Amino acid sequence: MTFRQFAFNNVLRNKRLYIAYFLSSMFTVMVFFTFAIFSFHPTFSEGAINENALFGMTVAGGIIYVFSFFFILYSMSSFLQSRKKEFGLLIMLGASDKQIRLMVFLENILIGFAATIGGIGMGLLFAKAILLIAENVLIIEESLHFYIPTLAIVVTFISFFILFFFISIFVSFILRTKKLVDLLKGDKQSKGEPKASILLSILAALLLIGGYSTALYVEGIAVMFAMVPVIIVVTLGTYLFFTQLSVFVIRLLKRNKSVFWRKTNMLLFSDLSFRMKDNARTFFMVAIISTVAFSAIGTLYGFQSYLTKGIKDVNPYTFSYSPFGGANNEEVERDIEVMNRIIKEEKIETKMETLLLQKFQVGEMEVLVAKASDYNRFAALINREKLHPKENEAFVVEQSDAIVMDGPKASERLLGTNISLINGQEISPSRVVESAVLTEINGYYVVHDNVYDQLGTPVYTDWSAVWVAQNANTDQLIETGRKLEEELQYKAFSVDYTLFDINKAFGPILFIGLFIGIVFFVSAGSFLYFRLFSDFDEEKRKFRAISKIGLTESELKKVVNRQIALLFFSPIVVALIHGAVALTALSNLFNYNLTVEASLVLGSFAIIQIAYFLIVRYFYIKQIKNALR
Repeated sequence: MTFRQFAFNNVLRNKRLYIAYFLSSMFTVMVFFTFAIFSFHPTFSEGAINENALFGMTVAGGIIYVFSFFFILYSMSSFLQSRKKEFGLLIMLGASDKQIRLMVFLENILIGFAATIGGIGMGLLFAKAILLIAENVLIIEESLHFYIPTLAIVVTFISFFILFFFISIFVSFILRTKKLVDLLKGDKQSKGEPKASILLSILAALLLIGGYSTALYVEGIAVMFAMVPVIIVVTLGTYLFFTQLSVFVIRLLKRNKSVFWRKTNMLLFSDLSFRMKDNARTFFMVAIISTVAFSAIGTLYGFQSYLTKGIKDVNPYTFSYSPFGGANNEEVERDIEVMNRIIKEEKIETKMETLLLQKFQVGEMEVLVAKASDYNRFAALINREKLHPKENEAFVVEQSDAIVMDGPKASERLLGTNISLINGQEISPSRVVESAVLTEINGYYVVHDNVYDQLGTPVYTDWSAVWVAQNANTDQLIETGRKLEEELQYKAFSVDYTLFDINKAFGPILFIGLFIGIVFFVSAGSFLYFRLFSDFDEEKRKFRAISKIGLTESELKKVVNRQIALLFFSPIVVALIHGAVALTALSNLFNYNLTVEASLVLGSFAIIQIAYFLIVRYFYIKQIKNALR
């Protein structure tokens, strides 16, 4: 058997450990290859698609490539840690340090080559489906048809061959074989009772509580100033939480005899503190990486929701027209004829209303005052509540869903100001109505028709016309909006076309953020998998010994379930809490409730993690049972 054959067989013998490394690496290659398929797609190269999408994907590809380097490096270090005993045996049999380094180098090159080929193959297999998904998410007019991505294959293969080659050299160069006796003892060496500092444990709790409280307390623009200090404090608190506070809590539980001696708790707690201490850095890294993934995706999704929902709430009409002053009646009539013609061309039936908006001097403000009958005509168009103010009162109308402007709300300014009439009387605003009936977001008054004639001369007038579609699909509305934008730029407004434009611009960002977030999340799951199986041989010996003194299969399953659950969910639960706090802070920044969006994003990741846990648990318990037979 040659040395290369020996290295090849070594990979096959360690396939349990290498399979996770191989699959994670292959998935990373596949994601990078997918981005390469987009970047080198003929439709993109013709320059017909948004350049921002192309630039974003190029940057995302770079991020994934850099992250892949560190991810694969970490995976390799986990393998080497778990193979100390094997290296010791090889040295005892006469292998030199140089030969062991060469073996590690060849193994890594072999795995890297297979992962690269596998990732490209999987990417090709799912390329058509991914292109179809991207075509819809990116909201592009051109079709992303399937093609043979020769350039993408070459770039991916060369990029990851170089990556695996340099990692192999780096890992074999830094490999230290230590003393033979230490290697042979491997993980049998006593680690001693893990200790935790009370002061550092208290500091961890204070940092987390302080960081969370600050993030949840601040509002508006103050969130931006508090963001960096809060991130630093919470990150430090998370590290101390896993290295100190968790060990300290476990030690307290072990001292509680009623808990420690209850059923199989002794088995669970006996090595839980060792596991927490040993895996503290992994937990910390997984928690932070997962938090970044949750927060990034939640922020992008929440921001898109904030923009689109805000536009829908403020603009309840399908189409609206506003010349923003300065237009004479002839120009207004001509523009409205153009709008009606375009709407008719697209075969859309509509109901329409027009109104001359007039602003009057009220106190020190120029405020829109609307006649109740005019307001009710518009309200009837969109089935909103009609208003019937008495002759001695006025209603203040504002839109709470409108994008918040600096300064006090409209109701605060208008409610305390009386309206003077030309006959010397004054009418007082009596109530505030939340409504988007008229296209005015700064707040206005609605008064009785008889009072309206007593307001005097307006200081500003402007026309407003609105249409509500009766029978139209989204494509018709978007096409109509596009034509209106071309012919009446800045005067005509179409809700559906505006939302289409926003989603078109935001789609690539969300798509890229989702991809990177998934890569981070899968990598975090792989870290946990590596840690779980790094201790597998020790676990087998432990459970084999315990089974001889009467541990039943159901008790074994229960103990293993708890151990795996703690390993898998400790960092993820922390990351979910971090993510929930971060998204709540984002809600405070925009004064917009993101509960639904945050629940959807965090809930989706929690479900994925549960599914991942169930799969890993099944195979782990199966191997433990096989070892005990």
